[in-house]
Order: sequence, then C-alpha cells, then structure tokens
Amino acid sequence: MEKENNTVLKEEDKVGVVQIADDVVAMIASLAATEVEGVSSLAGNITNELISRVGAKKLTKAVRVTVAERNVKVDLALTMEYGYSIPATCHQVQAKVKAAIENMTGLGCSNVNIRIAGVKLKG
Repeated sequence: MEKENNTVLKEEDKVGVVQIADDVVAMIASLAATEVEGVSSLAGNITNELISRVGAKKLTKAVRVTVAERNVKVDLALTMEYGYSIPATCHQVQAKVKAAIENMTGLGCSNVNIRIAGVKLKG
C-alpha cells in the first residue's frame, strides 16, 4: 500500500506501521551505486560523501525511484571513470543496488536501469 511517496511495510502488525519514504530508497540506491569501483559520481557530480552530507533532495536529477506493490524500479544516471568497462561496471552497480534495496527495506527490486551521463578523465 502506498501513501504519498511512502511505502507501508507491515500494515497488519498490531504494534504499529513501518513506512519507508521513496527518498530513503533513492538514498540507498545512490550510496550503493557510488560504492562500485569505476563509478565516479551520480550525474551532476554527486559523490558518496556529498550524498551523505547534503541529503536526498539533490538526488532528483540522478536517481528516480518508483515503488509499486512492494516492488522498486530504479533509474540512475552515472558518471563513469575513464578506463573501466561500462558493461561490467553497470552490472556490478545493478547487483549492488538491487541487493542493498532488498536487504535494507524488505522490498523487491525488479529493475535497475542505468544511463551513462559522462566519463571523468583521471587527473
């Protein structure tokens, strides 16, 4: 069940209700993606360190999350580091983002779509 960009995890529990905001799922996806070697940043130069300091509000251009019926679909825009295999790195990002979302939220993750927005040259 969804309520204004929040996903309810357990509605039948007598103790209370757990809700996860879509922005939290986007933050999880962002942090997981930027931990993969070869990913320079999210599009717009948003690095892992900056994400943790600034918060989810700056992620709107680089990460889009759709949650429907306890299933997450993620769209990421990444900047890669020069010299890394795009297909191999993207596969690692997809696996890491999917695992992070599923482990931390209990939601399923069916799609992790990646758009390469740029390549960062070393130095």
